[in-house]
Amino acid sequence: MSLKRIALVTGAGTGIGKAAALALAKDGFTVVLTGRRREPLQAVADTIGPNAEVIPADVASPESVAALFGAVAERHGRLDVLFNNAGGWSAATPIEDIALEDWQRVVSVNLTGVFLCIQHAMRIMKAQNPKGGRIINNGSISAHAPRPLTASYTATKHAVTGLTKQVALEGRAHNIACGQIDIGNADTDMAAKMKTGILQPNGQIMVEPTFDPADAGRAVAYMASLPLEANVLTMTIMASAAPFVGRG
Repeated sequence: MSLKRIALVTGAGTGIGKAAALALAKDGFTVVLTGRRREPLQAVADTIGPNAEVIPADVASPESVAALFGAVAERHGRLDVLFNNAGGWSAATPIEDIALEDWQRVVSVNLTGVFLCIQHAMRIMKAQNPKGGRIINNGSISAHAPRPLTASYTATKHAVTGLTKQVALEGRAHNIACGQIDIGNADTDMAAKMKTGILQPNGQIMVEPTFDPADAGRAVAYMASLPLEANVLTMTIMASAAPFVGRG
């Protein structure tokens, strides 16, 4: 059994996941990188070096998630941190026009995928010695205030908040801490449209400021660095001038 601290990051090939994986590795974690595409994951692993491992998986697939966590347990013997980061978006659409398959696709990644990973992580964390660990869920400022025409994304991110609190409650007896980081306007591929103009609640199109995703990665690493006796239940990190406070 490895005595190293093991962290698993979903959606680790790009954006926030990549930034978090780099920050966790810098803090001394052995980082397991997962996502659907091996190539970007391997690029991140090559940047980190020997303390990174690539295990491709699709969090929307129960079978794939089971295989992922089985491999982590077999190879490392424990899991200290899970960063549930993988997520998806859909095209801006009025609620009444959202196709069921689009709704289900977003829910399967943003909510069901988080749930499946939590289940497997808690089983490992309860059984390992020493017992316990930390789960960090990537919410969004959309877990607090919606953007126009984003019902599926907004609903899943609000649901993640409830799931975070439930895990924090159930984990108490097992030394498992759970928190959520709500990130707004990090300069990733998902935020590209913010730099050219995005729909506002008043119907206007406005360019929104962004911030370096490396700062979000360091925030995740800070949450992961705490002893299990302490927990950041919720953290919001955002572009300082983003139209969130007072949105709408």
